[in-house]
Amino acid sequence: MTLPSFFPRPLALLLLLVLSGGITQAQNRPRARDLAIPLRGIPGPLNAITDVAGVEVGHVTLIAGSGVLRVGYGPVRTGVTAILPRGRGGSDTVFAGWFTLNGNGEMTGTTWVDESGILEGPILITNTHSVGVVRDAVVEWMRNNRPNFLWALPVVAETYDGDLNDINGFHVQKEHVFAALDGARTGLVSEGNVGGGTGMICHEFKGGIGTASRVVTAAGERYTVGALVQCNYGLRRQLTIAGIPVGREIADLLPCFKTPGQSTQPWLSGEPQCSDVGESNVQQPASVERGSIIVVIATDAPLLPHQLKRVAKRVSLGIARLGGIGGNSSGDIFIAFSTANRHAFGTNDMQTVTMVPNDQINQMLEATVEATEEAIINALLAAESMTGADGYHVTALPHDRLRRMLNVYGRLDR
Repeated sequence: MTLPSFFPRPLALLLLLVLSGGITQAQNRPRARDLAIPLRGIPGPLNAITDVAGVEVGHVTLIAGSGVLRVGYGPVRTGVTAILPRGRGGSDTVFAGWFTLNGNGEMTGTTWVDESGILEGPILITNTHSVGVVRDAVVEWMRNNRPNFLWALPVVAETYDGDLNDINGFHVQKEHVFAALDGARTGLVSEGNVGGGTGMICHEFKGGIGTASRVVTAAGERYTVGALVQCNYGLRRQLTIAGIPVGREIADLLPCFKTPGQSTQPWLSGEPQCSDVGESNVQQPASVERGSIIVVIATDAPLLPHQLKRVAKRVSLGIARLGGIGGNSSGDIFIAFSTANRHAFGTNDMQTVTMVPNDQINQMLEATVEATEEAIINALLAAESMTGADGYHVTALPHDRLRRMLNVYGRLDR
């Protein structure tokens, strides 16, 4: 395999390993239903956002280096994730609506989504300081790939990976954005330490990308609702899974430094050293949330923009089931789109659109809550322990302890 020229040569070997093997490894880890976690609703065949026909997802994952943080050199633990509502081969124009539970974050392009009710391109998710380059790259990609292109206000969202990643080194480049977009596919979606979720932390466990879907019937028709999350939010003590206080039961395995010495990152200088015995460090958990979560909801149900905004609001309830509160320092921003009404765009003629009546929308709202909840759990389960900048170490949620806990509480699904 030849390494693309846009990768810095000192990072070549590890980046090559990640691109060729890391995504497959993430896919092989058990998901929520594999561990018999009791969950409501009926998933689609893949239990992923790509169960909505035509939706494609692509990731580029950047992992390289270790040791002391050197801005501009690494360690690198980041990436970019692309969601294309109608795939690379078609127009991405769809009805959409968005909502923010707490606004300490960024999702570009949403002013126009609010005004027009339309999303006119792909959705990209990355780290906080890469929003600008990703946005500009999307414009260039659309110019090169969309006939009669004139202008764009891309939707690009972020969560902060600066605890593990050299976020001020600006390692995400436009070529990575192009690769994520060009590599987007239907089918299985990689989860965990991939794409924009590579360096993320969720409830003080390793976080990242997760997805899930639900199949519902409304107004006599069968529809799919899919969710994709980039989870980087929450305190340990808040984490609840299937009604069980997981975060209080697993009070160890907190983020810590594997190497001695003070962090070069001031906000982490008070973090503990990891225990010498495995990763079983028992320390004081964080008292202030530092993270965020981005959620993308897709559906093939014919929903209009005001209805999609209602759907986006219900993401908040799925997060709440896991213990999220939308804390002051959290950027909790959600967007929902519908792939129905395909021929309603790009014409000067009068158009007729269809919509699910509001009295039949409850199934969509419930499916959104359920899919969001399961997508977050899947992100936690797919993620693997990671050591990043300055030896900062974040442990994955242990599957065996979670299952034992579910069993003790009588909550295993089988």
